[in-house]
Amino acid sequence: MATQADAQELADLRALSARIGSNPHLTQAAGGNTSLKAGHTLWIKASGTWLKDALSEDIMVPVAMVPLIEAVERRDPAADKPQAFAIDALNPRGLRPSIETTVHALMPQRVVLHVHCVDTISLAVQADCEIEVARRLEGIGWAYVPYRRPGLPLAQGIAERLRPGVDVLILGNHGLVVAAETVADAERLLHRVRSLLARTARTAAEPDAAALTALADDSGYRLPTDIEAHAVALDADSRRMAEAGSLYPDHVIFLGQGSVVARPGEHVADVIARLGVKPVAILFPGSGVLMRGDASTGAAAMQRCLADVTARIDITARLNYLTAAENDELINWDAEQYRQKLNAAG
Repeated sequence: MATQADAQELADLRALSARIGSNPHLTQAAGGNTSLKAGHTLWIKASGTWLKDALSEDIMVPVAMVPLIEAVERRDPAADKPQAFAIDALNPRGLRPSIETTVHALMPQRVVLHVHCVDTISLAVQADCEIEVARRLEGIGWAYVPYRRPGLPLAQGIAERLRPGVDVLILGNHGLVVAAETVADAERLLHRVRSLLARTARTAAEPDAAALTALADDSGYRLPTDIEAHAVALDADSRRMAEAGSLYPDHVIFLGQGSVVARPGEHVADVIARLGVKPVAILFPGSGVLMRGDASTGAAAMQRCLADVTARIDITARLNYLTAAENDELINWDAEQYRQKLNAAG
C-alpha cells in the first residue's frame, strides 16, 4: 500500500466486506465485490472468493488501474480478463481479480461496494424499476444501468450512464453499487440506500419436512441448508416467477437456467426422467425444495436468495427475464467457468 492511511482504509474495507458477506440479504456465496483505490492501484476482491472470509483469508487482489481503464476506453477485449492487469509482485497467491473489476475502476470514487442486495434485485428485475427507484431515491445521485453481462459489457453500459455526482448505481437484473471517498462513508450510503429500497417479503407457509424427507429418500437429493429456501416453492406467486426463467446472473451460474417445478404426483425420479438431467434444485409445490446431493454451498446460498428475491417482487409487476442468449453467454463464459471451478472445490 502507498501510505499508512491507505493501509488503514484497506483494513477497514476488509472488516466491512466481512460484515456484508455475512448478511445473506446483502450478498450470497461468491457474489458481490468491494474495492479500494490507492494511488494507481485498485485493490479488489478476488474472483470466486467470499466476502464473508475477508478477515480470515487474503481475498484482495492489486490491479494496475491506469492500463485497465485505458483498455476499457479502447473497448479492448483484454479488459474482460482483468487477471492480465493484476500486479504479480503483490499477489503471491496468484488470485484472479473479480470479473467486475472494470466496474470498480470506472467509478471515480475511492471506495466501491457492489452487492447483490435482495431488495434491490427484486426491484431491478421489474419492468417499472426506474420509476419505482426514482420515487424511493429522490435526492440521491443515482443512475440506472440496463442489464449487460458482467465484465466489460457492463462497464461500458455504466460508462454510458455515469455522470458527475452519481454515487449509486442500480444494475438491471443484477444488483446495487454504491461509492464514496472513505469506507465509513460508503457503508453509511449503503445502509441508507438499502433502507430506502427495502421491501416487505410475503409470508410463506412452513415446509412439509416429512413429505420432503420421504421424497429425498434414496433419490440423491437432500433438503437445503437454509429453511428460508423453501419459501419459493410454498408461495404460488414466487413459484410462478421462478419457473418462468432466470432473473439475474448468479442464479444461472449456481443453479442453472430458470427453476424446475415438480408436477402433481411427481417424485424426484419422475422429474429427472422428464427432463433428462438432474437439476440442481427441484421445487415441490406445497412441500418445499430439494437440492441435489452434490450441490455446492454456493448453490445452497443462491437457492435461498431466489426465495428472498421473489418474495419481495410486486406480484402485479411485469418482469424482465434474461434471454436465452444471455443465459448461454453466462454459462459459456470462461470467467464464470473459473469461478464455478473454485466454488465446486469449496
